[in-house]
Amino acid sequence: MDPLAIATEATRSLQGMSTELTARVPQLLEAMRSVGTGLELHSTLDRIAETAAELADARYAAIGVIDSTGEGLADFITYGVTREQRERIGALPDGHRGLLGALIHQPAPVMLSDLSSDPRSAGFPPHHPPMRTFLGVPIRVEGEIFGNLYLTEKRGGGEFSIADLNMVKILATEAGIAIGNARVHDESRQRMRWIDGSVAVTTALLSGSDAEDALAVVAEQARRLADSDAGIVLLPDDDGGLEMVAVSAEDPAGLLGTVIPPHSPVVGQLLAGEPVFIDDSATDPRMITAVAPRFGPSMLLPLKSGDRVLGTLATPRRRGARKYTPAERRLAAQFAAQAALALVLAEAQRDRERLAVYEDRDRIARDLHDLVIQRLFATGLLLESAQRKAAEPDVHEKVGQAVDELDVTIQEIRTAIFALQQEPTEAPAGLRTRVLRETGTAAVPLGFHPSVNFIGPVDSKVGERTGKNLIAALREALSNAFRHAQATRIDIVVDVTVKLPDGREAVRLTVADDGIGIPEGGRRSGLHNLAKRAESLGGSSAYGPGIGEDGGGTRVMWEAPL
Repeated sequence: MDPLAIATEATRSLQGMSTELTARVPQLLEAMRSVGTGLELHSTLDRIAETAAELADARYAAIGVIDSTGEGLADFITYGVTREQRERIGALPDGHRGLLGALIHQPAPVMLSDLSSDPRSAGFPPHHPPMRTFLGVPIRVEGEIFGNLYLTEKRGGGEFSIADLNMVKILATEAGIAIGNARVHDESRQRMRWIDGSVAVTTALLSGSDAEDALAVVAEQARRLADSDAGIVLLPDDDGGLEMVAVSAEDPAGLLGTVIPPHSPVVGQLLAGEPVFIDDSATDPRMITAVAPRFGPSMLLPLKSGDRVLGTLATPRRRGARKYTPAERRLAAQFAAQAALALVLAEAQRDRERLAVYEDRDRIARDLHDLVIQRLFATGLLLESAQRKAAEPDVHEKVGQAVDELDVTIQEIRTAIFALQQEPTEAPAGLRTRVLRETGTAAVPLGFHPSVNFIGPVDSKVGERTGKNLIAALREALSNAFRHAQATRIDIVVDVTVKLPDGREAVRLTVADDGIGIPEGGRRSGLHNLAKRAESLGGSSAYGPGIGEDGGGTRVMWEAPL
């Protein structure tokens, strides 16, 4: 309804009333004009409380905003109470008892000369300023009860009059329109913020971020948009619970890694794709984690795309913060659905990129196998033919060395082909990488790089325990070669195509050098350590002639089940 029409109707209804009331009409019109300015909801509520207090000459004013259940208060705006007084009073009224609670269920004007004498009064908490006289009227927005306007302590020690009541009733009508306009404007602004946040999340996720970064982006944007104390992404764990895997908070201590166990009442609901809204995490019996007492109002929203539930998005506010409004809940749920879709699209994009890498690696591996190795093999055959025809001993020897180098090159290319056939992984460095890292480290004291060959899919077949022991065995063998062998060449082979005598599949590590070999009566502590390590896994270790002339040097063979 147009404010001018309301004012006209109100003025007409005042005809025939007291001279006092008629004289205050200009003040009422000015109050209505003041209330109708501005579109921000909370500043509008502050202005209504202040204007009502001035109009009725009251020391204190308050607006209790009824929550979505209609049973209590979602917000409580005060005028006249200082910040120090509010801090001493503590928690604001929740509307579940006393006169404020009664006015929620019976929204009608109330005027009292003494609050304490009303049977509905529940008294005041400690440090509350004294209040005796009381005037309360409901505020309706579009026909529905929005809340109640309360005035207390008429200045000068008198009581509120019928004129005050009529004035405040008219002001409450105008306040309802102003609140309705502000609420529409506020919801529109919130909607735009959430839409912008959804666009930012989608853009970030599709820009190539890895999975961990993607979840962090969702948590950070949700925290900002919900004005919450934290933004948390939870994913299902192996035991059926939900684990906090991405956290955005000023104080994230103790949050990351926290698990909501599967027996929690909220887990089943969330994994079924249903949201959970909590008024106070610290006191809600459904919230059973150790971090729940840190927070107040919370939203737990399933990250659901189609029939697939990826996880949960949580936006807990600090204790004592205002509860989430129905509009905020609706917008947050839409954001969670959009974020889930973006996560699915980002996952599909990474899968496509990974598939492209696989295809490229397969092509390279085929080219190496079908072209390069075949040409090298043909070149080796030609050299062997030339070697047989060579009359000069030196030429015969040099050609033989070239053939040997070609054989080594072919083996190294085959190793590269196996590497290309391994799936890229986000797990810690595979066995192949750790072997190369170990030999690269040993190259510094040795003064040369050992040759390394891999036979078979090393990374995918060797278990973590066997892999750790193999690396330790390799380190021991290289250390022995450096300290005792005086070698100029070391060949290393890791082969996962072998089998133990009992038929079990195994990995065999061979480290061969061209050094001085193991002297008779020399120490065997290093070889003994290798044997013990292999035997602890059900394998074995042995040594024999090396790759020097006439079998010079040492060859260590260490093997264990995969």
